[in-house]
Parts: sequence; C-alpha cells; structure tokens
Amino acid sequence: MQKTISSIRGLIFSALVMLPLSSFSDTSNDLATNEEDVFSSNIPIVYITTSSTISKEEKVMGRMKIIDNGEGKRNHATDSVFDYNGYIGIKLRGNSSLSFDQKKYTVETWDSLGNDIKASLLGMPAESDWVLIAPYNDISLVRDAFAFNMWNEMGHWAPRCRMCEVFVNDEYVGVYNLCEKIKRDANRVDIAKLKTEDIADRELTGGYIVRVDAYDDEDATFESKVPGIQTSFWGGGNTGTVVWTIYYPKKKNLQPEQKKYIQAFVDSMEVALQSAGKENAAEEYSRWVDIPSFVDYFIHTELSLNADGFKRSAYFFKGKDKKSGEKAKMFAGPVWDYNLAYGNCNFCNASDVEAWVYEGCSTNPTPAFWKQLTNDESFMQQVRERYAQLRSTIISQKSIDDFFDTKAALLDEAKDRHYAKYSNLLGKDSGGGWGWWGGGNTNPVAYFAAYLVDSYEEEISTVKEWFGKRLSFLDKNWGYKESSVKTLSGYFDIEIRNAGEGKIVVCSDRDIYKITVYSLGGNKLVSQFSKSGNNCYQIQISDNYKKPVIVVCDAMDGNSISRKIKL
Repeated sequence: MQKTISSIRGLIFSALVMLPLSSFSDTSNDLATNEEDVFSSNIPIVYITTSSTISKEEKVMGRMKIIDNGEGKRNHATDSVFDYNGYIGIKLRGNSSLSFDQKKYTVETWDSLGNDIKASLLGMPAESDWVLIAPYNDISLVRDAFAFNMWNEMGHWAPRCRMCEVFVNDEYVGVYNLCEKIKRDANRVDIAKLKTEDIADRELTGGYIVRVDAYDDEDATFESKVPGIQTSFWGGGNTGTVVWTIYYPKKKNLQPEQKKYIQAFVDSMEVALQSAGKENAAEEYSRWVDIPSFVDYFIHTELSLNADGFKRSAYFFKGKDKKSGEKAKMFAGPVWDYNLAYGNCNFCNASDVEAWVYEGCSTNPTPAFWKQLTNDESFMQQVRERYAQLRSTIISQKSIDDFFDTKAALLDEAKDRHYAKYSNLLGKDSGGGWGWWGGGNTNPVAYFAAYLVDSYEEEISTVKEWFGKRLSFLDKNWGYKESSVKTLSGYFDIEIRNAGEGKIVVCSDRDIYKITVYSLGGNKLVSQFSKSGNNCYQIQISDNYKKPVIVVCDAMDGNSISRKIKL
C-alpha cells in the first residue's frame, strides 16, 4: 500500500525518504572493536535504527538488519550476510504494555519511499506486516510461542514466529518473538480480498476478519445485541456490552454496505448461538458457525486460563460464499496474545486452576455464547471427543514438557543476557503494598503476577507443574481417560477424493487428529479440516487451486501417511 507523505508524518518523514541506507547508524558493526567483544548469539539477531523517536501514533522510518546463519550456526554482529537488510516503518504497539521497560513493536518492510514491500523474514512467507512481541511479563519467554504452536498443531493457521535478540538504536533490548501479524493473506488468514466495489450479491459476503478487543477511533465497531457476561468488582453479577471490531477491511476502506452485512451476520450468529441447549439448536447455529473451529477455540482458551480469554484479542473470520450458493460460515481464530495465560496472572480468576474462562470476570464483558454453548450437549460431546484426541497427542504432559524444555534449551544463553538487562523481573522480594508502583514489591510484574520466581529454571518447572494441575481439572470435567482414545498400531491407508471447488475428502479407518495439505514444492497450503462423516474429513484448499497436492494424515497412534492427489 502506498504511504502518502502527509502532514501527520511531517517534515521528519519527508527528510528520511531522501536518505540512503548508509545514513542510518550501522549498529551491527559498531557493537564491537575486537574479536572477543563481538556480540554473538545462537538465535537470530535483529538490529533496528531510526532517525526519530519511535511512538505509538505513527510509524517512523528506520533500517532493519537481521542476521541468521541457519540452525546450529552462530550469528555475529560483524557478519556481512543478512537475512534482511533494508528500510522499515516501525511504531510501538500495545496498551497497558506501553508502560513496560521492554516495548512491543509493529514493523512494516518498506522501500526507500515508504511503500510496503513483501519480504521473507527468517524463512517465513513473504509479507510486509510483522510484529516484534516482547515477552516482558512472561518469565518463560515462550507462552505466546506455545499458544501459537498448539493452534497450528490443532490444524489451524497461527502466526509463525522466531525467537531472536534485538537491538534498537544501539541499545540491547532483550529476547523477542518476531512474528507474522494477523492479516488477510494467502499464507495467513486465507480469505477472499474484499474490494471497495464489492457491495452487493456474493461479492459482498467476504472476506471479513472481526474481533472482540480494545478499540479506538481508527476502528470500525458495533455493539453486540446480546449482553455479555461481566461480574461486578463489588460482588454479585451484572452484564456488559460486548463491542465487536471489524479488523478487515480497515475502517478507511470499509463501505457502509459491507459494515451493515457483517454486523447483521454477527447479530444473527449470536442470536442463534444463544439458543444452544434447546432442542435442535445445533442445526440452527451450525448454519452460521464452523463448529469444529469453535470447539477447538473453546478447548484452547480453557486450557490457557487466559485472563483475556474470549474477551480480548479474540479473532474470527468469514470467507466469501461459494459459487454453488453454499454459505460461508464464521470460523473462530486465529489465536493471539497469551503472555498472561497458563497460570501467569492473579486477576480475572486466572490464578484459580479450577476456574472457567467462559464464566467471565470484572475486567471486560465476555461474549455470552461461549457459556451458552456449554448447555448444548451436542457441542460439549464434540468438546470431549476432541479433547481426548488432543490430550493423548499434542497436549499430553510429555508433549508440553518437551516443548518448554526445547525452548528453554534454545534460549539457554540468550535468557541470561535478557535477565541481565531486566534483572528486576527475577526475585521474590516481597515488601508488601500494592505492587512495585505502590512502594511494595520491587519486581515490576508483581502487581499482576500469580507468582514470582528466583530463576528461569524455576519458571520452566513452575509452568510445567501448572499444566499438570490444569489438565487434571479438565480431565475430570471432560471425562478424559487414556483408555477413552483408541490406540492402533501398524500400517494404515487413506482414501482421498476430489470433491470439486478446491475441496478434498479424506477417509481412513484410523482416528485422524491432524491433516495438512502441501504443494508439491513443500509449501503448506492448509491445515484446517472438518469431519464430514464416519472417519471422513473435508478440507477446503482454495476455490481456484488446481495443481496437485500432497496430503499428510497423522493418526492418533502416532503413525503418519501421505498421498498425492490432482485437483
């Protein structure tokens, strides 16, 4: 998208766009004067320099260099081969996190005139919009990474990320997650592009991304017609108004007809969901929502015990109706923002390992349909069955332990530099009072943290123990026992047929927990599937994708098989 040199950016931007890359400080080469002082890391290093102050209001032009010599190789400040070396636009992101010492950033890859350019960063698909997530209030540094990985392993797109160490204007600012930003894109949220002229008939129906989240004047919003769940600070209960934000298209491109359409769709969806639990209700709400994605989102959120779960950073998307006349449904996801999840927060019931996220709390209203769905036996039966599948595979205690141990090993040296920079994040100094700002604990996360630790190793151990307790609670309530999942062994086969319009159907005699479709070149096309019959699953690839694909099916017993099919 073309950036116009507006009065908002003013003379600073006007001057910057005329400067060559050499005008920015070459931080990576200035950091060392002799070999033993050269900064190096086993994870990628990101250097950002700007000629003006980075703020939340407008992106400023800067330069970004990324050094990544590949897995198993060290990266040095003096290296001259870069994964990326060019212009960026950068600004601060977040709300309450703006007060943290370690800042979050939104980054766009630009050309010298401030135009977006697509670039592949650290092996991720080329795009222009990126995020540097600061795990400041997450001592493990990897809660977001776990949440994204889990959602991806469940068969959905989640932002791809790489852990890295970052310097901003010559200052070391610690360990970050360089991630894809949630965006409509063939390699991200893969829905149709909605143009300004798409204001009638099938073209009006998609695609859209909506969310329940904080909002400002730059967002197009509308209020839910169904009261949300919000408890009172003083006890008792009350209801709050849920506000929906239209995340895509952006407000400046959104047409009145488009806003009216998606608002009416969400209204109808919520009203239908409010009937959950009544006779034949599932037949009605299944016209509006993709039930498997809602089941997965429900499980993912309840496992996380996220203080912001369901009520903040809660995304949904809807594609364009099919040419055949089949209506596109609303999908739950992708997931976002889990720094305060997995036992890391002391408010909104997030420190009570036996609490339910759908019950809501006093901070923000929770959409009522999540609790209403728990009254629907057909929905909860799918939750129990899906949970049993996941519990014996990607959210087994061993799988979770392995994830955190692997990440801890990767960050073994970087975490020492990170906590040398932010040394006050470790320690159980308890001076009483109302947190660090109230003259009590000197740890800046003490006010909202569910616990404090003296070391990174203690944090990783604490997180793994927390998962054991949360899983035990969910097991009890959702009836999971290891014997409830069939365990098979040996060779198995699959049958794949082309269902037309970019759809394929996969059938097997095994319980399948994951199906991924790849191009012949190895690029992942889709990992979303829905059950279409007894041990048969439907995958929507693309309306117009006609090249051969590789379909990989992973069974509950750990076996995997792949087949090629021509679309």
